[in-house]
Amino acid sequence: MTEPIQLEGSMVAIVTPFTGGDIDWDAFGKLIDFQIENGTEGIVPCGTTGESPTLTHDEHDKVIEYTVEKVAGRIPVIAGTGSNSTDEALRLTKHAKSAGADACLIVNPYYNKPTQQGMYDHVAKLAEAELPIVLYNIPGRTGIELTPETVVRMYNDIEMVVAIKEATGKLNTSSDIAAACDIAILSGDDSLTLPIACVGGCGVISVLANILPGEIRRLCDAISNSDIPAAQRRHLTLFPLFKAIFVETNPIPIKGAMGMAGMIQDELRLPMTPLSKEHRPALAGLLRDFGVDANA
Repeated sequence: MTEPIQLEGSMVAIVTPFTGGDIDWDAFGKLIDFQIENGTEGIVPCGTTGESPTLTHDEHDKVIEYTVEKVAGRIPVIAGTGSNSTDEALRLTKHAKSAGADACLIVNPYYNKPTQQGMYDHVAKLAEAELPIVLYNIPGRTGIELTPETVVRMYNDIEMVVAIKEATGKLNTSSDIAAACDIAILSGDDSLTLPIACVGGCGVISVLANILPGEIRRLCDAISNSDIPAAQRRHLTLFPLFKAIFVETNPIPIKGAMGMAGMIQDELRLPMTPLSKEHRPALAGLLRDFGVDANA
């Protein structure tokens, strides 16, 4: 059994920057340093925001290896290693373990729509890699949802299951889970960080933190300090941006925002396409309100 891992606070679902169709390693390294310098408490590479569906297996492995090397133990690395093939997910998870990741993020098996028992058996098999598991419940992407009962069963039965990234958009789901066990509940939606915290959550795996890590850290700090009035003020101030970064499918808007700010090339891999021109002026304006020099 590995040492217990504490997953809480402000974590980032980091983008994978591209240039000319290839991974931009120089930009990626700068993004990792930027996150740590601004108080981010965990890095999640190869998730939805990292465009894992269009990374090759070789690229996926290298992104995780590079992230672990660059972070150098300063904060936890939670590697996205999920798949709709259990064998494939197990290989990815074993690789993340060997690369030195602190935990793995396991999305519900997409497209093939397994039963609750199938998802339980899938996670139980992945636990053989002996890497702490963060479940990732996002039915809008996968077409299947872990029920609270299955989450609780996994947590109670499978020692490696330590947390869940809750992205169902349903506060009742977070409440049901929190009422039944003490698994760490991390918001998978920026706009629900405060609401989920109010029913038992302990942090967020954030998209907006890619460009405003300090703001997300301050929101999470206010929550952890039980300063709810301050957390409410920060939540409401950030709320227009929470909505704007999901005006099109993630990670299109956040990459558009980072491109406008000169942090990365505004480049995605098909079938993802750059942010529509109609949305750029409003997003740039919101970013400028937070001191980001963004040009639409």
